[in-house]
This record gives sequence, structure tokens and C-alpha cells, in this order.
Amino acid sequence: MFIKANGTELFYQKSGEGNPILLLHGNGEDHTIFDVLAKQLSPKYTVYAIDSRDHGKSSRHKNLDYHDMMEDIAAFIRKLEIQKPILYGFSDGGIIGLLLAIRYPDMLSKLIVSGANTNPSGAKKTLVVIGKIAYFFTRSRKLKLMLTQPNITEAELNKITTPTLVLAGSKDFIKDEHTRAIAKNIPNSVLNILEGEGHASYVLHSDKLYRIIKPFLEGM
Repeated sequence: MFIKANGTELFYQKSGEGNPILLLHGNGEDHTIFDVLAKQLSPKYTVYAIDSRDHGKSSRHKNLDYHDMMEDIAAFIRKLEIQKPILYGFSDGGIIGLLLAIRYPDMLSKLIVSGANTNPSGAKKTLVVIGKIAYFFTRSRKLKLMLTQPNITEAELNKITTPTLVLAGSKDFIKDEHTRAIAKNIPNSVLNILEGEGHASYVLHSDKLYRIIKPFLEGM
């Protein structure tokens, strides 16, 4: 299905019944990475798996900014009149989730982020070097986004009042100390570093993620 939100045509797939939960993918992906998770959530939740702007079937834009992507999701929630949804965001989706919780503290009931960073220096050096080389040859706006944003401060994280679960793999592209700092600066957040997991190993088309987030969803 398509909906126009914040001047953007967003594609989304809706399934299930129950409390609403939004699923936001990472850079260069689309909603289909959540095919397994959406099926597992559907018996208890109304699932909205969304393609971010310039991804999947959603409309294209010359420039990308995480704040614009966040406003897309805020407009999506308002337009569909979704009341206090849960939001799970992976990587870039997690960044969008953090920005949403900062900008609109009463919009979400719960927030789960995994493999998210608050500034480009939060990524390990190898990823940054590879990204810069790839950008030199491709001039990809998605890579530019990753290399130059976000710029979320500790003071902004301190403002988050939404109950938050922070996830990352022990072998993540995001530095361990960076993930821990995110959790430390979000009041009353829960941190779970997943031993042996990489950035996306427990997320993409995986049946692991539901088991990981289920206790938090059900009132952890």
C-alpha cells in the first residue's frame, strides 16, 4: 500500500491485528528484510513494515536527511491515526526511531533500536573506509547520508522518555562503547549486547529477532 506523508509517497505492508508496531529497515534495504519477523508478530500486533524514502517502492529524493525521514514516519503515524505505536528500527531505522522519540516524546509507546549510531564516528573504522571508497566511485546519496549523519547529542538522548531497548551484536559494525553510551544516556533504557551476532545477522530474514525483543514487547 502507498500513503503520502510529509510530501513523500511511502510504501508499506500491513499485516496482523493488535497493538501497532512499526518496522524500519536500514540503509539500502526495504521492508522485506522483516518478512519473518512480521509473520511472527502478526498474531498479536498490527504490523506496519515501511519502505523509507528513496528505498524500496517509496518515492525518490535528490538529497537524504535523517530528520526528513523521521518527519515522514511522524506524518505516517498521524495520517493513519495510529495510537502510541511501538517502533523497531534497525541501523538507519534505529536512528530515525531515536530522532522521533527526541522530537515527539509522546508519539511512541516503546522504542527498540538495533545497530544504531548517533554520529558517523560511532561506526568502526573499516566500515567508514569502505564507505568512503564506495562513495568516491558511486556518489551514492545513501552512502553520503551514512558518512555525514546523524549528529545526535547526549543532551538529546537525555530527553528521551519513551521506554527503550538498545540492541547490538558483539561483532557489530557499530563500536561497542558507542552502543553502550547510547543506552547510558537514554534514561531507564535496557541494553542487550548479543554475543556472537554481527550488525544484521539476527535481523535480516531471521527468526532470532522476535525471541530477542519479545520480553521487552510484553512488559520487560
